[in-house]
Amino acid sequence: MEGRTLKILETIVDEYIRTGEPVGSKTVQEKLDISVSSATIRNEMASLEQQGYLEHPHTSAGRVPTFNGYRLYIERFTPESSLSREQKEQIDQMFVNVDGASDEEIIEEASRALAELTKCAIVTTNETSKFSVITKVEVIPTGKRMYVLLLITSSGNIKNRVCRLSFDLTHEQVAFFQRFAAENLQGLNLENISDEYIEKITTALGGYMMMLSPLMKGVADLSAELLQEQVNMEGEANLITCNQFEGHEIATLLQNKNQFTEIMNNAFSGINIMFGKESDSFVVSNSSIITSPFSKDGKKAGSFGVIGPMRLDYKKIIPYIEYFSNKVTRLLSEEEEDEELRDIEKEASDFE
Repeated sequence: MEGRTLKILETIVDEYIRTGEPVGSKTVQEKLDISVSSATIRNEMASLEQQGYLEHPHTSAGRVPTFNGYRLYIERFTPESSLSREQKEQIDQMFVNVDGASDEEIIEEASRALAELTKCAIVTTNETSKFSVITKVEVIPTGKRMYVLLLITSSGNIKNRVCRLSFDLTHEQVAFFQRFAAENLQGLNLENISDEYIEKITTALGGYMMMLSPLMKGVADLSAELLQEQVNMEGEANLITCNQFEGHEIATLLQNKNQFTEIMNNAFSGINIMFGKESDSFVVSNSSIITSPFSKDGKKAGSFGVIGPMRLDYKKIIPYIEYFSNKVTRLLSEEEEDEELRDIEKEASDFE
């Protein structure tokens, strides 16, 4: 596709995003920074329509972009790393208080900040628990035959469950369980707490097996809960106040946030974009969702998704979500200092 044709497509999409009205050849001619006749523009617009990048509403002489038109526009006109130094510093300032924060807290903070900057809703999947190891298992008596099982992980997650036992435990039995858990569970990755492993170490309880096996089952259940993918949303009010959405669609979406799990799981690398009308499972028809994954120690740890109308300012939004994904990846992987050092060295090299 020739540069002039692409420029016309870019102008049409820019104007449609800005106004929401079909764009005619006269408007394109006024906005273009090159000298092109109206007849040429009309011919190019007709060609773009034939190729499936524009469509022609019956009630207007202007054109509007199709899904394919948006995709080509996004591919060609939203370059990576287009944020200014000031914008990057603004984002970095949003993370100044995350030292010592858990992975979950870092992701939540990033989600809130991204919602604030983009004025969109942000859906986040968090799979960081699969990197966690058990740091402590404790049992606390709370009443007759009632005990609270406490499980703490290296990522800062704390889970508890009330267990009802068939017997009251003596101090000796509680102490035995604490030692046994420290020897057989502490330091294990959550993914290794399989049913087979729990069955194996439960047998190793010997004479204590009948009394303590419910606690071991509780450890297995809590580990499984932590490994379940978490789906959270920030900035829901941005969807509610957007006049481009139907109210009943937004209400349905907010009641069924888990519908995003499959969409977010498909965000394996780079930027991924889906439009609401392309999916039967996504209830908001006049919408787009831009997803970008983040990693921890080289492995996918979750994804961010920006939800907004199809007429999003993609040139602004995409660089933001890319920067946030990279920032969170560095924070989770404890590479932040190395990244800053590389930036300083690059600046020094450029200066020389």
